Formats: sequence, structure tokens, C-alpha cells
Amino acid sequence: MATKRKWGNSMLVWTSKSSTDLAVKAVATRWLASGISKPVWWVVSLLPAAWLFYAAASDNLGANPAEALIRSTGDWTLRALCLVLAITPLRTVFGIPSLARFRRMAGLFVYFYAVLHLLAYAWFDMGFDLVQIAKDIAKRPFILVGFSALVLLTPLALTSFNRAIKALGAKRWQWLHRLVYGIAGLAILHFFWMRAGKHNFAEVAVYAAILSVLLGWRLQRYLVAKRR
Repeated sequence: MATKRKWGNSMLVWTSKSSTDLAVKAVATRWLASGISKPVWWVVSLLPAAWLFYAAASDNLGANPAEALIRSTGDWTLRALCLVLAITPLRTVFGIPSLARFRRMAGLFVYFYAVLHLLAYAWFDMGFDLVQIAKDIAKRPFILVGFSALVLLTPLALTSFNRAIKALGAKRWQWLHRLVYGIAGLAILHFFWMRAGKHNFAEVAVYAAILSVLLGWRLQRYLVAKRR
């Protein structure tokens, strides 16, 4: 009798939890599919840039504002890249297809922060001296790797529109946008070499672990699909 009561209580808890999960999922799906969700995502994605501009204008970036801007824009580029690569796993694992609506917008914000990162370096480190910038890119491997990642990001940003998909065809468009996996590797290598001078790899390890999980999930799904 006690066993039956225990089993009944367990089933009640499981059913209650499942109902709560379904309710949360339904609310999230409705909100993500609503017309207001994209403007909210857009505004939230701009908040880090807005804060950096405000902090620079109000002299709140510390003793070395130039370095703070360069590092912060680089950090937000990596965070945005992790977010882009997390959308498909989250959509699949939690069964929220409406998340796919934000993938291209999130990708454009990766490019936005990467361009800000380059501009901060070109302005504050190099004074917009194009000859010196070119020499610096050729001389320092970590800058060359970072610049290469931005170059590879450019066609992805330029083709993140419906007309580009129609022009390229869905299959070629998908193959082109798989460059993001290589870009993720270049971004981590850029960050690693940048931190190597100070022997500070803690943040590098965090980002590398996150990207490894996200890319490993895709690889596992690819291998499983290939065996079928």
C-alpha cells in the first residue's frame, strides 16, 4: 500500500512538472512568435554598444579607455557568436521552432560587434593609418587571424536576407553560412593568441568550452544522420 502511494505521489509530481514545462514552453513560443519580440531582441542586442558609447563619452572606461573599448567589443563579438550558434540547439532540444526567426538578426549583430572591434583597434591603436594597419595585420598573427575571421563574416552578413537566399539557392546559401564554424575557430584562436602575452587563459577556456559543446552537438547530429 505504501509503495502504491509513493508511486502515485511520484506520478503526480512528474505530471505537475510536465504541465508546468509545457505551459512555460507555450508562453515562450507565443512571445517569440509575436510581432514585438524582434524589436525587443534588436534593442537588447544594442544595449552593450549603447553602454560602451555612453561610458566612453562620460569617461567611465577606466584608466585605459582605448584598451577597454577594444577588449569589450571583442568580448561582445564572441558572446554574440556563441548566441548565434546556440539558437539551433536550443530550438531543437526544447522544441521552440520560433527561435529560428532570430538567427539571422543575431548573426548580423555578430558582424556589427566585430566591425566595432576592428574600428576601435584601427582608431585607438593605429590612428586610422591604413599603411600601418596593413603592416600590423601582416606582422602580428593574432591580428591576422581576427581580420581573417571578419573577412569571412562579411559574405555571411551580406547574404543574410531573403533575396540573397533566392539568388544563391537554399543549398548554396546553407553551405556558405557553414563558414561560421570555421569563423568560430578563428575567433577563439585570435582570443587565445591575444591573451597569450599575459598568460591569462581563463576566459579563453570558457568560450572554447561553450563553442566546443555547440559545435560538438552539431557534429554528433551529423554523424547520427549519416549512419541512417
